[in-house]
Amino acid sequence: MVHQILKSGIVITSTQPEHARQLERLQDIVFPTLAPEQRFKAEHYLKHLEIFPDGQFVALHGEQVVGATSTVRLHYTHGHSKHPRFDDIIQGGWLTSHQPNGDWLYGADVSVHPHSRRMGIARGLYRARQDLVHRLGLKGQIAGGMLSGYGAVKDKMTAMQYFEALLMDKIVDPTLSAQRRVGFELKELLPNYLDDPLCDNYGVLIMLDAGRQVALE
Repeated sequence: MVHQILKSGIVITSTQPEHARQLERLQDIVFPTLAPEQRFKAEHYLKHLEIFPDGQFVALHGEQVVGATSTVRLHYTHGHSKHPRFDDIIQGGWLTSHQPNGDWLYGADVSVHPHSRRMGIARGLYRARQDLVHRLGLKGQIAGGMLSGYGAVKDKMTAMQYFEALLMDKIVDPTLSAQRRVGFELKELLPNYLDDPLCDNYGVLIMLDAGRQVALE
């Protein structure tokens, strides 16, 4: 199912089984410092299509996969339950944390090939997710965004200082600042969220309510 055709001609569409091998390679390219056991493999993508086919999207340049996102549905109430770690979400890569009646769409990842960035692909994937939120009547999207600029400055400031500076627009983070421009709110610092020195293992709870649209570029 085609969801969007971007100005570049790149197509945002539903993931299919034949994309699985390319998706595995994309993970290795986009997340080289992430612990190998936290990167999805081809067999994981096939499982994702079994448990929640509506929640899996790719960006295609011709037949080449240049972007992707994997999602599950979860029940979640911010402030009333401890936010799960990335391992709890991905369950060894299989996404078996998926709750078919969950009221939030949880984004396990968004990946864009380095050669295809600044083409609106991530925004297109977020828009496909928000369209799914509306179609299913969910509360919105949540995810653990990577604090990807923090690892380089961790000897100069604490993660909380970095997070607070980010909220006050005193710091531009390569990942989270882009997600804010899309429309996500930064809700909470998540220590030991995942295993990646790029962010010193920190994530940030990000949220896009169903009532908000993905911002235009």
